[in-house]
Amino acid sequence: MNNPTSASTLSPWLQGMRDAMPLLGGYIPVAISFGLIATQANFSVWEATAISALIYAGASQFLMVAMLASGASTWLVVVMTLLINARHVVYAPNLTPLLPPGRRWIALMHGLTDQVFALAHNRLPQLPMATRQGWYSGAALLAWASWVLGTTLGAVAGASLTEQWPLLGEVMPFALPALFLVLIAPRFTSPLWFIVLGITIGTALLLAVLQFTNAAIPVAAAAGALAYYALMALNQKAGAEHGH
Repeated sequence: MNNPTSASTLSPWLQGMRDAMPLLGGYIPVAISFGLIATQANFSVWEATAISALIYAGASQFLMVAMLASGASTWLVVVMTLLINARHVVYAPNLTPLLPPGRRWIALMHGLTDQVFALAHNRLPQLPMATRQGWYSGAALLAWASWVLGTTLGAVAGASLTEQWPLLGEVMPFALPALFLVLIAPRFTSPLWFIVLGITIGTALLLAVLQFTNAAIPVAAAAGALAYYALMALNQKAGAEHGH
């Protein structure tokens, strides 16, 4: 993936798309699952596709569809979706130092997902600053398009696919978590990320064991974000004291 010879022959956009190709193995199966679940909850094919295209929030989409189908209020759905996406409070400040300045990033951040963040955090430092926006745009666009197309496929033909291959329906929901685990595994070599990820995972597991499954993701994400900022503040304070 990081071969400089082959990388130099590609435009930044194409290089980003090439590096993001492995994400499709996780995105498409889970997007098919979402499309199928959305239509089972009485959403049309176009509504399911629009949700993936405009909201593009992975786990939040599953929760949103389930809550709306059960008659939950719109405000409660919005609040829960925002809580689940609290992890972006950690993502943004970690990517900002790696990106060239500019207002275009406000729009491009629509393509920031867990997997795109993990890939970009690993790949961007290896690229010249001038090519980073093109690389990110290509990677994020490919991931987004695969999610939207997978949703449409699931909404149109998901039921027939799972009827023909029942095992497929059991395996698809685990594709994206498995992919994300592979992407974040190298982060465990960093003491800071080892502690933050350990707190996040431990919080989620504890809440799941205690049967607070709906709260596990947002609370764990918030705990991880707080741990990250607390550790960063301690490191800065220790560095300042050491400097004196």
